[in-house]
Amino acid sequence: MNFPALIPGVLLRRYKRFLADVRLDSGEELTALVRNTGSLTGCSEPGSRIWLRQSTQKNPRYALIWTLVEAGKGLVCVDTGLPNQLVIDYVRNGGMAELAGFREYLAEVPYGASSRADLCCRVHPDHMLRRCWVEVKATTMAQGRVALFPDAVTLRGRRHLQELQSVLADEDEACQIFLVQRSDVERFRPADHIDPAYGAELRRAAAAGVKLVALRTKVSTSGISIDRELPVEL
Repeated sequence: MNFPALIPGVLLRRYKRFLADVRLDSGEELTALVRNTGSLTGCSEPGSRIWLRQSTQKNPRYALIWTLVEAGKGLVCVDTGLPNQLVIDYVRNGGMAELAGFREYLAEVPYGASSRADLCCRVHPDHMLRRCWVEVKATTMAQGRVALFPDAVTLRGRRHLQELQSVLADEDEACQIFLVQRSDVERFRPADHIDPAYGAELRRAAAAGVKLVALRTKVSTSGISIDRELPVEL
């Protein structure tokens, strides 16, 4: 996934979750949109070097969207509006062995009690429907070489894991994908110190048969692409 020409600047502060005051290299100070509901632990320090892109919406309230930050040993993509399409394109092009063999890859399909799957993979072998329901979670947090999720307590994330487990009773398949939006990590773990309930639910999901996959990305000011799978440590 290629980025348009990004605009460099410095983060002054992030607040109200969806807003950030920034100073562009031109000297102009303005408020940018933050498309990330997490705490952005380790990625939102005032003074951090950042890159922004122009909004494509007509007459947007905020003209710029915070896209990248320099953190750890490289760049981190903080925009969680990008991962779903990135993963869908990757899966459709055969990038994941866990989701190979399907013929249809559909986004935002209702399932469970009250959820919409980020991706539903389907095929009809011998007139029988085979389905795999997929949830995608973007993560930006790391400790050393370990990617972690979540960076804030997430009741929604736990509910999604429960929904994934529920489809197994119908003999469907389920997969939780963690898209790691940085390239300076070598493995993935649940952030038990932040949300132990999520970590416990993730282990229950794995024991029930939900596939867990962590995908590391390569991030630059030119774009973001999926690099490789990381070991998931529970």
